[in-house]
Formats: sequence, structure tokens, C-alpha cells
Amino acid sequence: MIRILLADDQPLVRTGFKMILDAEPDMEVVGEAGDGADAVRQARDLRPDVVVMDIRMPVQDGIAATAQIAAAGHARVLVLTTFHVDEDVVGALRAGASGFLLKDVHADRLLEAIRVVCDGNAIVDPAVTRRLLDQFVHRLPEPGSRDGAAGQERLNGATAREREVLTLVAQGLSNAEIAAELVVTETTVKTHVHHLLTKLGARDRVQLVVLAYEAGLAGRPPS
Repeated sequence: MIRILLADDQPLVRTGFKMILDAEPDMEVVGEAGDGADAVRQARDLRPDVVVMDIRMPVQDGIAATAQIAAAGHARVLVLTTFHVDEDVVGALRAGASGFLLKDVHADRLLEAIRVVCDGNAIVDPAVTRRLLDQFVHRLPEPGSRDGAAGQERLNGATAREREVLTLVAQGLSNAEIAAELVVTETTVKTHVHHLLTKLGARDRVQLVVLAYEAGLAGRPPS
């Protein structure tokens, strides 16, 4: 059973999320917080597996709360927000969030993200990943350049299948979507992603995406 703490200053939003999550046989909402400070307290007391965290909240914002919860190791944090602001994304990831999704995400995607985060992996909305790459496109090396060659060298230890998986990760596909594309099990994809994170020394999927662009495995984002 995945134990979840909901942190959002809008009671109606919490109620909606609670109805969706409690309907799942492997999920249970164990607490609700209306501000970041309360989320930190409840995460410490309840020790949930995952905190679903809003960013814009009173008393203490979600980014500061995420940093405290992640640093203490009380739970893994999945950030959900209506705001599509690059600074919020970067701030949340730097604070230690394991995932970042927009609130207009489909319910199935939210459920998948919670399970992914609970399993110890990271997930970022493909649209958010694309915006981050667009923001830094001019800092990415051209394929064939010295830096691009260095990116290729980092992939020397990766197998052909791992390179395929990395290319699809860079396109923003989830593990389930990659499994369907390659006609393998989702467990197999998770194993490949884990190996890539280890071999490339990457912290999460966002870093894998950047490495894929650096190595020329994915088309450059439009400038």
C-alpha cells in the first residue's frame, strides 16, 4: 500500500485528488495539509511514502517544504502545479523533488507518476522537460563537436538496447510507453533506465535527457 500525503491550499483540489487516489487498491491518503509548514510537520509525523505537493501555498511554499522533507528523508515528493514557470521547475528539482507534473495531467498519468516516485525513480512531465531543454538549447553541444564527442564517450559502456531506451526517454516517453514501443515488459525498461542512471552517473530522468542531447541521440529542441 502506497501511503500518500496531499499538500494543497485548496480543499476542493485535495478532495478531488483524494477521491481518485483512495479508489486505487494500492493507494491510501493518510493526511492532508493546507500549507507547506503543515506538510513538513505531517510528513515528519506520518512518514508517508509520497507527498503530492503544490508549489504556491501560504505560510511556506511547496519548494521550501520539499527541500525540508527531502533533506530529512521523510518521504519522496511529487510536485503538482498549475503554474508552468521554469523557475518553479528548477527550484522543485533542486529542492529534491522526485517528480514534477502539471495539474491538468490525466488521472492515469498521475497514478503512474505516484507509483514511479514510490519505486524510487523520477518522473517529469514531457512538456516540462521540453521547456527546460528549449531554455538551455544554446548551451547544448552540436553533434560532432568536441563536447558532443565527450557526450558520446560517456555512452561507451551502454548497450545498444540501453541507447534505444535513452533515446525514447529523451522524447519524454514514460516507462510504460517505452515498453510498448520496444515490445518488452515495463520491468525490463525500468532495469535499463536504472542501468543508464548508474552508468552515466545521472541523478534522474531529466539528466538522462540532457545527456541524450549532448550525445546526439535525440534531435535538438527547436530554437
